[in-house]
Amino acid sequence: MQVVNVVAQDRNEYGKSSTKKMRNSGRIPAVIYSKEGSRHCSVTESDVKHLIYTPDFKLAEIELGGKKSKCTLQDIQFHPVTDNIQHIDFLELIDGHPVKVNVPVKFKGTSPGVKAGGKLMQSLRRVKIKCTPEQLVDELYVDISDLELGNAVRIKDLELPEGIEVMSESGTPVATVEVPRALKSAAAAAEEGEATKEAAEGATEE
Repeated sequence: MQVVNVVAQDRNEYGKSSTKKMRNSGRIPAVIYSKEGSRHCSVTESDVKHLIYTPDFKLAEIELGGKKSKCTLQDIQFHPVTDNIQHIDFLELIDGHPVKVNVPVKFKGTSPGVKAGGKLMQSLRRVKIKCTPEQLVDELYVDISDLELGNAVRIKDLELPEGIEVMSESGTPVATVEVPRALKSAAAAAEEGEATKEAAEGATEE
């Protein structure tokens, strides 16, 4: 599990003016939620960019007031025009307490359908899982070794470690091997040729 170290500062002033001043100084307002309540703080973009701008699932180890806490990233608010980070919510991990997170889905094996000229189309890149911090994983895998042209792998096909619950419907598609137009045309032409041949043979018999 990849962990990003974040040094946070306590936030004691609130309101629009103090928030604006904070952002102008290069800091981002944030909240750490835990069983003990919530702590308002601020972080820098340089500290959190490797946590946010990545396709991987990572944990944050936040140091605040001399205490370090393992947290998950729960929510991010971006400015609608500039896309600058406006606010971040973290959730502290507590042993034995289930947490819900989104983790990437990756593939194992080689699809026969892809070998035959198909294109693997991934419709679900992340799935929401529920587990305790002790059983947390940073990715899930699905085996595509038997995935033929036109077929799909679904949530029910994911390889789930013990203690992991997926929060999506089991029939939800994860990826499909799309049949290329050229193959569709060739198959249609072959069917048409076969039909013409059968019709000609039938007429001869008459």
